[in-house]
Amino acid sequence: MSHSRRANALLCTVASLALAACSSGGFGTSLGPNKESPYAPSIKRNAEGEDPLVVGHRLTGVGEYELALKSFRRAAADQGLTTEIISAMASANLGLGRLGQAESLLRRATNAEDATPEDWNNLGVVLMERGKTAEATQIFRKAFALDNGRSDSVRENLRIALAKLENTDYGDPQEQDYKLVRRGSSDFLIRKTP
Repeated sequence: MSHSRRANALLCTVASLALAACSSGGFGTSLGPNKESPYAPSIKRNAEGEDPLVVGHRLTGVGEYELALKSFRRAAADQGLTTEIISAMASANLGLGRLGQAESLLRRATNAEDATPEDWNNLGVVLMERGKTAEATQIFRKAFALDNGRSDSVRENLRIALAKLENTDYGDPQEQDYKLVRRGSSDFLIRKTP
């Protein structure tokens, strides 16, 4: 390459860079979610965040139980330890397989005046999982009565508990082929595995 060609190429490159730097459009006209900038949107410092209880329920719904627990703790710090938050924390612990913690929280939730049939149902599920079938049956009966028999999951859980209670051979380890199935945001069902 001759000296004059190299100089022309260098001059064209410098001119192109200078024109690109002076351009008002730049990259922003075709990139970014708002088509104005290729960068992430800035933080709105005065904006309110989403309710941590709502966030926790969403995280529970997608199986992110550990993150849900953190969100429920933030909700408890903001709103106090309400029955709804206690029940939500119990559901997250149940999803993580922490049956002892879930049982403790659900007993606390069911002792509250505003306990729901779902709280009683979930306590029954935990008790079934822990092998406390007789107590679980009583808890499912209470949930069934509070719900007036409307919930299919409570009815099914009660049916399974009664069948297990009546069948003395159910106690063998090879017969324990049930698993928890999540229904809705905080309701669990016991289902026989195929």
